[in-house]
Amino acid sequence: MLNIIIFGPPGAGKGTQSAKLIEKFGLKHISTGDLLRAERKAETELGIQASEFISKGELVPDSVVVGMVENFMAANTESKGFIFDGFPRTIPQADALDHLLEAHKTRIAIVLGLEVDEDELVKRLLARGKESGRADDQNEDTIRNRFSEYNAKTQPLINYYKSQDKYTGVDGMGEIDRIFEDLSKAIFKLNGSAGL
Repeated sequence: MLNIIIFGPPGAGKGTQSAKLIEKFGLKHISTGDLLRAERKAETELGIQASEFISKGELVPDSVVVGMVENFMAANTESKGFIFDGFPRTIPQADALDHLLEAHKTRIAIVLGLEVDEDELVKRLLARGKESGRADDQNEDTIRNRFSEYNAKTQPLINYYKSQDKYTGVDGMGEIDRIFEDLSKAIFKLNGSAGL
């Protein structure tokens, strides 16, 4: 089973590259935001728990989020693997994910980090803001603040996965197809012996 985590700051192209990787490797996409919305809409036990926290303006606890990830994996056992997008966000979540995968006799194969220059990201997000009308993509100060927060929260995770020899940084600047080729090469290099 090929399990991939894709990292990158806002505007790095995670969504675009995830879609291409899913198609190429036959993976299932795990976005905790999507899972949260689906579980709440279906009014599952976890969805109801999540709604209670959200209605109080509190963050949904890791145990609930990890439970949703486990439910999704259990419902997709035929999958060749999963691509985790936007999860884990913290060391405790990464640790919980490792334990969850271990219980299912699998593991994270590779963590791909899309590395993009901050000024380039600001340009991309301001352009996206004009197109989409998203308020959080229209103000440079807000965008730069999001990067500061991302860097503060994600750097410990990068170190966590580097210590496991799973992190690979990939240049996220330039042509989409070239970036995709580099991501694919990193996966093949690490998993070539797995017969991908």
